Amino acid sequence: MSKAVLLMVAAGLLAAADAPAPRWDTPGDGNPLLPGYFADPSIVRDGGKWYLYATIDPWGDDRLALWTSSNGRDWTFSTPAWPTKAAATSPTSGDSKVWAPSVVKAANGRWYMYVSVGSEVWVGSAPSPAGPWADANGGKPLIAKSFAPAYHMIDAEAFVDDDGTAYLYWGSGLNWTNGHCFVVKLKPDMVSFDGEPKDVTPANYFEGPFLVKAGSHYVLTYSDGKTTEDTYKVRYAIGDTPFGPFRERPDSPILSTDRGRDVISPGHHAIFRVGKQPYILYHRQSLPWPRAGDDATLRQIAVDPLTIRDDGTIARVTPSHGSGVTGFANRRTRGLPVTLRGDAVDAAHDAGRAGDDNYATLWRPAPGAEPLLVADLGKTRRLSEVRLRMEYASRAYDLVIDSSSDGLHWWPAAVRKGASGSPIVLPLNVSTRYLRLRVPAGAGVWEWQLF
Repeated sequence: MSKAVLLMVAAGLLAAADAPAPRWDTPGDGNPLLPGYFADPSIVRDGGKWYLYATIDPWGDDRLALWTSSNGRDWTFSTPAWPTKAAATSPTSGDSKVWAPSVVKAANGRWYMYVSVGSEVWVGSAPSPAGPWADANGGKPLIAKSFAPAYHMIDAEAFVDDDGTAYLYWGSGLNWTNGHCFVVKLKPDMVSFDGEPKDVTPANYFEGPFLVKAGSHYVLTYSDGKTTEDTYKVRYAIGDTPFGPFRERPDSPILSTDRGRDVISPGHHAIFRVGKQPYILYHRQSLPWPRAGDDATLRQIAVDPLTIRDDGTIARVTPSHGSGVTGFANRRTRGLPVTLRGDAVDAAHDAGRAGDDNYATLWRPAPGAEPLLVADLGKTRRLSEVRLRMEYASRAYDLVIDSSSDGLHWWPAAVRKGASGSPIVLPLNVSTRYLRLRVPAGAGVWEWQLF
C-alpha cells in the first residue's frame, strides 16, 4: 500500500473518530419504533403480521398495549380485553398496574401470554396473537406474591426449546436492589409446573430475564440498574442447560446508557429473529431527559441488530436512532408534503416536529396560546382523510379540524369528541390549501398526516 493511500486511510479513521454521534431528533428516524410511551416489549410474528405487546407508561395502566403492523413501520394501537387490572387481580396483587407481557407460541399450537399484574404473574391463552385472550388458570395468579415475598414476582418470560419443552423465567427485587431470577419447567399445557421452581440468579441480575439458545448454550439476558435513572442496562450470562448454572460473561453488559447518542437507560428487552439475524427490542428513556413531575419516567421502544455467536457470547450493541430490520419497510407511510406552523412551548417542540416522521419529537402548544396547528399544502388539493398520532395513544382527545382556501376564513371539516388510539383517522371530503387542527391545551402531537 502506498504512503499516500495510508495517509488517506488514517485521515478517514480520524474523521470517523471525530464524527459527532447521530442526533435523536433527525427527521425520518426509525427509533423510537412506536409513537408514545411504552416499556417491557414482547414481539411475535404470525400470518404476515407483527404483534408487539407492551406496558403503557407511566408505570403501567389498567390495560395492556397491543400494536400491530403488516410492514414493521406503520403500527396500529389497541388494548386487548384481557388482561386488565379488573380481570386479572387477586387480594394480594397490590395496587400496581398491568406490566411486562411475554407472548409465545406453544408446541400445542396455541399462544400464551405471561403478564405481571401488581406483584404477581398471570397467564392467558388465545388461538392467535390477535386474541381473543382469556385467563388460562382458573381466575388466579400463576405465581402469587406469596411464592417469594422477599422479591418482586414480575417480569415473567417464557422460552420454548427446540424440542418444544417450555420454561418460565421471572423475578425482580424490591426497592431497586436484590433481584432474583427463578425458573420452572412447564408441562405441555403451559400452565402447570413440571417440578419445583429453582433460583438461578446470575451475578448482577435485577429483573427482566430473557433466555435464548446459541449452539448448545443457553444464554440468559437480563436487566440491571434503575430504569428511572441512567443506570439501567442489559447483561448476559451463559449456561449449559435451561437451569444454568449461569455464568456472567466478562464482556457484560451488552447494552447501556450512551449519552453521546442520547440513549438513556436501555433495558427490559426481548430478542427476536428474522431468518438467522437476531434483534434486540427494548425500552429507553424518552427525550429530552431528564423530566420533572409525575411523568418523569416515560419510556419508548427501540430496536437494534444483535450478534449472538455459537459459543453463546454476544457482541456489544450500538444503540441507534434508526436501525433497519429485515422485512420491515424502509420507511413509514407518508402523507402529502406540508408546511406546519403553530405556537409551541419551546424550540424543541416546534410545529415542524409534527411532520418530521420521528417518534422522538412532537409538537406541543405554548401555554396560554390557542392550541392550533396549521398545515399549508402549498396549493389546493383534494383530501380524503387525516391521520393523527397523539402523544398518549390510550387517552381521549377532543379534536377539531377546520379548512380554508386562503388561510383567513375557516369552516368546519371534521369534529371528533373523545378520540383515542393511534393513528386516529378522521375522514375528510374537501378541496383546500389549508387545514387547522385544534387540540386540548397542552396536548402533544407526534405526527399529523394528510391524505
